[in-house]
Amino acid sequence: MKIGFDNEKYLKTQSAHIRERIEQFGQKLYLEFGGKLFDDYHASRVLPGFQPDSKLRMLKQLSDQAEIIIAICAEDIEKNKIRGDLGITYDSDVLRLMAAYQEQGLYVGSVVITKYSGQESASLQEPPGEAWHPGLQALCDPRLSLQCSLYRE
Repeated sequence: MKIGFDNEKYLKTQSAHIRERIEQFGQKLYLEFGGKLFDDYHASRVLPGFQPDSKLRMLKQLSDQAEIIIAICAEDIEKNKIRGDLGITYDSDVLRLMAAYQEQGLYVGSVVITKYSGQESASLQEPPGEAWHPGLQALCDPRLSLQCSLYRE
């Protein structure tokens, strides 16, 4: 099989370009990563040479400057939406991702709950709901939400 993607070139080029952008914007740059960061088996199937953890490896090269913000939709929490590939709920996946990123030496600073409109299952009450990590900082994005609440440690 012919390799169509140079993983090492991707890691080197993307990391360098992101560092340039960080410098350009005063040491602060927000990036959205589409898809999965470390278990992107779909991309590795359709793009020969792409490794399932390519995005994670690239992000690890920037770990001294990176803060991970995980987004989850309040509607998905409310519906108990299940990830078809893993068979777990999306809110459980947030906890799984937090642990996986922290295990890799990445800092997870917050979770954004999007499309929040008072869904009881997505509300962080004292004490935090069973599905949420104690002390987790949750930010409801006002651009995507009807209501916005901020919870800090």
